[in-house]
Amino acid sequence: MNAIRSALALSTMCVFTAFVSAVHAQTAGKAVITPSPSAAPAPVPAPASAGGPIDSATYVIGPDDQIQVTVWGNTQLSGSVVVRPDGKISLPLLNDVQAAGFTPTQLADDLTKRLADIVKEPHVGVTVLAVKSKNVYMMGEVNHVGPIQIAPGMTVLQAIATAGGLSPYANTKKMYILRGDPGHQKQIHFDYKKAIKGDMQGISLQPGDTIFVP
Repeated sequence: MNAIRSALALSTMCVFTAFVSAVHAQTAGKAVITPSPSAAPAPVPAPASAGGPIDSATYVIGPDDQIQVTVWGNTQLSGSVVVRPDGKISLPLLNDVQAAGFTPTQLADDLTKRLADIVKEPHVGVTVLAVKSKNVYMMGEVNHVGPIQIAPGMTVLQAIATAGGLSPYANTKKMYILRGDPGHQKQIHFDYKKAIKGDMQGISLQPGDTIFVP
């Protein structure tokens, strides 16, 4: 019995040795791939701001805009101001100064000249903090009534889309735009059906326009 057990053990050992030799023969000369440690995920870049910076050389300041006037080295003359409806701002030592109609660069140059007799070698910077003058107003059967900021070249259709579109009760045959100063406004008829076919009827939106959808 002992002889049989010894024979079986010897046979098993021989089979195992043969298997190891075969595996070694198959993997000989081949590179061994070592699993690399998991790399940390790359940081996700922050999304770019949807709104781009205001060009100080081209943007024209208007009433209700909020601007920052900075006189370098003089905090008493620096500060944030809102352009009044008459287009002017009030500043220490200078009192009322016209701001509407100027670009930030032009206004900074104007303030520099005005301060030259008061402050030694003034350096003035003007920055637009909030744009509130370039608005049109949506009224009537739109989903979001109120002011919206217009972009250059914005069409009436784009303004309506920005306001959330028309309500189910909108009368597209009697839409119009109110333009002009209060008491002297004119109505400009707008054909919505023509517009959705590509005919904008030569209408370009202007700041202060009111789009009325009955």
